Amino acid sequence: MQKNPKPKIMKDFLVYLTTIKGKSQRTRKEYEYDLTLFFHFHLAMQNDIDIAQINEINIATITIEEIRDITLEDLYLFMEYCEVQRNNSASARARKVATLKSFFKYVKGKRRLIEENPAEELETPKIGRRKPIYMNMDEATQFIEGIQLHGASPRNYCMMMFFLNLGIRVSELCQLNTSSIQGRYLTVIGKGNKERTVYLNDSCMQALNNYEQSGKTPFKGEGEEPLFVSQKGTRFTRQTVAKIVKQINKQSGLQKDRLTPHKLRHTSATMMYKAGADIRSLQHILGHSSVATTQIYTHIEDEQLQHVLENNPFNIVD
Repeated sequence: MQKNPKPKIMKDFLVYLTTIKGKSQRTRKEYEYDLTLFFHFHLAMQNDIDIAQINEINIATITIEEIRDITLEDLYLFMEYCEVQRNNSASARARKVATLKSFFKYVKGKRRLIEENPAEELETPKIGRRKPIYMNMDEATQFIEGIQLHGASPRNYCMMMFFLNLGIRVSELCQLNTSSIQGRYLTVIGKGNKERTVYLNDSCMQALNNYEQSGKTPFKGEGEEPLFVSQKGTRFTRQTVAKIVKQINKQSGLQKDRLTPHKLRHTSATMMYKAGADIRSLQHILGHSSVATTQIYTHIEDEQLQHVLENNPFNIVD
């Protein structure tokens, strides 16, 4: 018997996400979690069940008629529950809004099972745009030097060079295969299975050659051979790569607060922009679907602004 069975319409939607919309398995799991929580909560409210017992509710029995009766007010009540009782941040609630909007749009537009979409007017919580956290050049140099300490690993060095030179995501790095390399070009599979090609500069090529000549661990899994193979002969996971970054951060003596592979991506993007990369080129390299996402890297450090203002010709003191 299936553990925690789901309504058929929900399972159909999740299949649609991956097969038609091209969403990743990770995104699918996030949407599944959000919808499961919503249906648990909604049925608890409708049947006056203690909120502490919502996980025990069987949501597989929910019908299209019950889904038709869901209102915008029901969705607001769910968002309040997520904020007040589950302490969800604005970004976590924004993802739940995106899930609900996508689900009800599918049920109405693709399946035509409801006449009114209750999520159409559901607003996304306002999320304050934060500046990306990154390493400056001195910190990055110290980090790179730290890779060479305590037994240099050509594989780890190559992975870090790919992060810092190409700005790729950790999930993209884990998915790379030996066939992803064609001469000096690397084929990357990004979000939504979108493919892009990036150029491998001299630093990446040298690191890659050193890694390949060092004697890779034989791959013991199935399918295509990963470009980066763990000591166990398996494909890397995001968590394992994050541990390697954490280890290098420590052994380098840098001890940068909460340094992650994603912050290496931020570092790469920021340094490329400072070196003169235009926004459109940066958008392609990073694999952003919207240029608005890339524009977070156009920030200028406060010290640079201060320097500009201090050197203004009209900065004259009597």
